[in-house]
Amino acid sequence: MLTGKTVVVTGGTGSLGKVLVKRLLSGELGQLKKLVVFSRDEAKQHEMRLSYEHRRVATDDIIYNNFKRLLQFQIGDVRDYHSVSTVLRNADIVFNAAALKQVPTCEYFPFEAVQTNIIGPENIIRAIRAHHLPVQTVVGVSTDKACKPVNTMGMTKAIQERIFIQANLDCPQTRFICVRYGNVLASRGSVVPLFHDQIRSGGPVTITTTDMTRFLLSLEQAVDTIFAALKGANPGETYIPRVPSARVTDLVAVLIGNRPIEVKIIGIRPGEKVHEILVSDEESHRTCDRGAYYAILPMLSEIRTEVSDKFTLTKEYSSADSLMTKPQVEQLLRKYKLTMDDKLVLEDELLA
Repeated sequence: MLTGKTVVVTGGTGSLGKVLVKRLLSGELGQLKKLVVFSRDEAKQHEMRLSYEHRRVATDDIIYNNFKRLLQFQIGDVRDYHSVSTVLRNADIVFNAAALKQVPTCEYFPFEAVQTNIIGPENIIRAIRAHHLPVQTVVGVSTDKACKPVNTMGMTKAIQERIFIQANLDCPQTRFICVRYGNVLASRGSVVPLFHDQIRSGGPVTITTTDMTRFLLSLEQAVDTIFAALKGANPGETYIPRVPSARVTDLVAVLIGNRPIEVKIIGIRPGEKVHEILVSDEESHRTCDRGAYYAILPMLSEIRTEVSDKFTLTKEYSSADSLMTKPQVEQLLRKYKLTMDDKLVLEDELLA
């Protein structure tokens, strides 16, 4: 599918970006012509380059011949139109994983979130439109927080989805699609590494509320969703994985096990939901079944390529709907080696 293609991953040095790059290089979608990691952090790019060179340390000469390699690193920022135009010049496929994603950070610096999460995607579209770039597909990576958003991060991601979907009208030669998913296990800033750290320190383990539920999926499942959308999504569609959810109290109980660790309820934080939602009430009436995924059809009728009066959902798709039992939560964590008795798999180890 991607044989002979040039692929750009914006935000390619992040938790998702690194696993996405690894999977793209594996050849499961074909042998790429070139894979470009586009991000603004030179230190993370250097570390990632070293890992693929199987070297612990190296001088700056490792950067030379960068543009002759299959895996290429390019410094730039999605906020900057000129650097976006440059990196997309020969691109066939674009995965937009660049984002400001920490909820408190986005609340304290909302316009920074706007610049990365909204203006960044608009720069991608603007570059394709203004320079008539032959980009075949753009995949926008979103979050469950974009569904009925209550915080700045979710609001900006919701706008990103709408910007990409509408772009199918402005740039009809390019397919713009989105993916939306929930909490990623063991990704940077997620709760499992936090709980591990609190348990190792002797506690207490802090929970905001005993009612809280969350969707749970691995970084590999997140990439599976991206690949499924790339293969099957029509223009303007948003792919949603059908994944398990759990009570946070069960998650904590499994991690603590028999250890004498106190659990402390600290109250719900600003911008936080008790239950996460992947498909809203309004979206449920235009949501189709795609096997292991749901596909939300675009709101704009001009973009829809599928006409159906048989939609899958009759209400919102919430993390409170179908909860795993405590044994099922334990089984899931053991599957990904995330219990305290296993070796914790962090995103930096996924490249090993």
